[in-house]
Amino acid sequence: MSHDVQCTSAGGAVPLEPSRPMPLRRACRRRGLASWLVAVRRRTDVRVRQEGSKTMTSVRVVPATAERWPQLGRVFGPREKNPASCWCQRFRRHDEATNRDALRGEIQQADPPVGLLAYLDGDVVGWTRVVPRSTLPRIVEHRALARILDDDPDAWWVSCFVVRREHRGSGIGVALLEAAADWAAQHGASVLDGHPVDTDGLARIPSPSAVFTGTLAMFRRAGFAEIGRTYPTRPVMRRELLHR
Repeated sequence: MSHDVQCTSAGGAVPLEPSRPMPLRRACRRRGLASWLVAVRRRTDVRVRQEGSKTMTSVRVVPATAERWPQLGRVFGPREKNPASCWCQRFRRHDEATNRDALRGEIQQADPPVGLLAYLDGDVVGWTRVVPRSTLPRIVEHRALARILDDDPDAWWVSCFVVRREHRGSGIGVALLEAAADWAAQHGASVLDGHPVDTDGLARIPSPSAVFTGTLAMFRRAGFAEIGRTYPTRPVMRRELLHR
């Protein structure tokens, strides 16, 4: 079964759907998996066209598998040449020589893949890490988060977003977050949580590096609800994926 989540847009007459997506399991029961994939495509298309300030002709979100490693680096822009940059290792621990080596090892070996890539008209434009929460020690051991999060072995976490500079503000982040929720649910997650930034509470416009975990507005648009805060500007957001 292909894990590609394709989002064709612009020009196609796609009806607007409710702002809160249909839960994965209910969609599967009603229409079968093939119809669910169509629902994911339409839902992401609507998000991108509603939130985007640019005209998009085709957005596709796919798992970051080993053969896509050479393309992943492009998302990081100038930091692609710096192996000591973050490379989405902020919440992990590893024994590799560099953060780039650590992510490359994950991409080449992880099953299921640890992240998703967004493509616009065939060109890679965005990345997100979405994994079981238990695989991120600096999330599990975070004292402020521990006061909010329940001990759920099936909980997943979306930890970061990277969108190429020229495509920021065009809805790519929301498309990645929507696809991340569906990807987590497809792999048995009970919930998907994240720890974005409430930019409305900041004294100044933040730099992109300050909101690498996403923004509150973005999570709300993707159907997440706030379950608590670790700091006045740091909400914890959750999307329920299964009825427990």
